[in-house]
Amino acid sequence: MKKYLAEMIGTAVLVLIGCGSAVFTGVLHPFIPVGTLGVAFAFGIAVLAMAYTIGKISGCHINPAVTLGMLLSKRISGKDAGMYMIFQLIGAVIGSAILYVLAKDSGSITTLTGANGYERLLPAFVAETVFTCIFVMVVLGSTSKGANGNFAGIAIGLALVMIHIVCIPITGTSVNPARSFGPALFQGGQALSQLWLFFVAPLLGGILASVIWRGIDTAE
Repeated sequence: MKKYLAEMIGTAVLVLIGCGSAVFTGVLHPFIPVGTLGVAFAFGIAVLAMAYTIGKISGCHINPAVTLGMLLSKRISGKDAGMYMIFQLIGAVIGSAILYVLAKDSGSITTLTGANGYERLLPAFVAETVFTCIFVMVVLGSTSKGANGNFAGIAIGLALVMIHIVCIPITGTSVNPARSFGPALFQGGQALSQLWLFFVAPLLGGILASVIWRGIDTAE
């Protein structure tokens, strides 16, 4: 249960910090907005911080796509994988609820999840699939046998930063079904109608990453 609770807490922090940076970037206030780069670093640093906080407890997946990649790579049991995903979704809702309370009267014009219209469906699906694949490959590689595990958190956090820099203009960047699930519940509307994409594409990316990694990994 401690592993599951750790995943819940880690996912809540990721959503609160990452999505929170995006929300308050869209608020009209006297401070300079953090911008795309700031949001990218907020997500990456949140993952990095949680990796060194709960990594020893649960491995710090805080992402169903990562958990699926780990399951297919036989690094986690089916039972644990299922429970991880459930608690990740719960954590995302908790993080989103906290953010909702903080931001509901802020006047933010930022949307938290979803591609903007049907014409962007294909590039959104491709982007979420490919960038999730890249991210999960970094996770699998940096935590694999023979890798320098002491620096895994840094590699994973910076990988998420670079992915956000490119992907934010396309989809707002999810690469994480839980990260999209929580905010979509509170945002409603188009976010909920397009939530399927932010489940299917990242999970497909996780599957592809597992297949590719098994093909190139040199560990016996």
